[in-house]
Amino acid sequence: MRRKWIGLLLVLLLLGAWALPVAAQTGIRVVENQAALAFPNSVTFSALAQSGVPITQVALEYGVDQLTCGEVIARTFPEFTSAPSVEASWTWDMRQSGSLPPGARIWWRWQITDASGETYQTPTQSVIWLDDIHDWQTISGGNVNLHYYHGGEAFGNDLHTAAVEALTRLAREVGLQPEAPIDLYIYADTQDLRDAILYEPSWAGGLAFPEHSIVIIGIAPADLEWGKRTEAHEITHVLVGNLTFSCLGFIPTWLNEGLAMVGEGGLEDYQVALFERALAEDSFPSLRSLSGGFSEESDRANLSYAMSYSVVNFLAEEYGRQRLNNLLDLLTHGATLDVALETVYGFDVDGLENAWRESIGAPPRAGGAAPTLAATPTIVPTIVPVSGLPGAVTNPTPRPTSTSSGAVPATQVVEQAPTAAAPGVSGPPFGLSSETMTIIQIGIICMVMATIVVAVPIVATYSRRNRRKHSRKEKVQE
Repeated sequence: MRRKWIGLLLVLLLLGAWALPVAAQTGIRVVENQAALAFPNSVTFSALAQSGVPITQVALEYGVDQLTCGEVIARTFPEFTSAPSVEASWTWDMRQSGSLPPGARIWWRWQITDASGETYQTPTQSVIWLDDIHDWQTISGGNVNLHYYHGGEAFGNDLHTAAVEALTRLAREVGLQPEAPIDLYIYADTQDLRDAILYEPSWAGGLAFPEHSIVIIGIAPADLEWGKRTEAHEITHVLVGNLTFSCLGFIPTWLNEGLAMVGEGGLEDYQVALFERALAEDSFPSLRSLSGGFSEESDRANLSYAMSYSVVNFLAEEYGRQRLNNLLDLLTHGATLDVALETVYGFDVDGLENAWRESIGAPPRAGGAAPTLAATPTIVPTIVPVSGLPGAVTNPTPRPTSTSSGAVPATQVVEQAPTAAAPGVSGPPFGLSSETMTIIQIGIICMVMATIVVAVPIVATYSRRNRRKHSRKEKVQE
């Protein structure tokens, strides 16, 4: 009997020893998971994770919903002390990376691993990057979501109606259609707009972000008519940006802004006066010079807008809007401006300028035109995710603009280890652009070639000496 009890006790002990790890392995749980916005400076992701055994790794994956060449995932590893219950947090500092547009959708998820090797990934969550100090109201319809917090309901309805009408006009006159509803965020004035986004020009009155289908404008009730025109202008930038989105394409500024002026409804009186004076004095800038950014000087900037509108309108009226769409398509797929123009119209930039000048009664341009800016591919950011650069910037007077699709390459995961100097606080992780990688590769090739050039004579000399020594030894032996 004693042996039976001893045997039974041993069996129970063995079963208990086997069951203890199973009981301890209760699974990973994330009991807290949030993103706290400190608009417009930063967003802090935090999580509280628990397991029956120590947690050994915590990774945060995050990104922004936007138009890209492929899926972009950023990954970082917050610092924490391994234990069965851990708190982890990481701050995306927009002051380092550049700001997102108000209304952008940020997503994130956590990946937790414990000492048993189990890994758990939280469901993907998202938050709208927007301030909470304004009582935002929304009017939706006609592929436009208009968000505003001042001026009253009639003010908001007027702006929404004008935006929908602009979309209708652009579809009819230019053939541009929205791929998704466009979000317009209307701030009470330009100062409120500048407070909502970092590192933008002090003269900016409106910005377009085609990769997000977002427009932000500062419109005071007294500037309602200007606001309606600016809505149409920036909406055009979004539509053109969506239509021509590419990691290879280059759209010259005169074409982008000329289309936006068509969408706006044409020139204002002061721009017409500037245009007529330039025609009388034959003082237009060269069309090639308008492939890049416009001047920040008021009269020169507005003359550039007026000339861009006139050239684009000439192409549309003289050759039809379908050819204009064909031009955009070729540029989107990487054709240079001269090649695209030659293919669609039979002339290059200089030929276009002279044909346009003839149509307005101006003499051919004397002398050579300024060189064309190189048609460079869309910049691939080295900070992921990035969308701090606007698709267009607008101000009543002047209205210099800059364009960027914010495109990023196909799926990539950039990992960033935690830093001791500033644990838990950082901008998005850094990678290397394709241009930098090319330079590094060339440098490595040059180093290898230099090594070969130096090494070959040394090896040859060493071999000759060995052969001589071997020959002398053979003679001595003989």
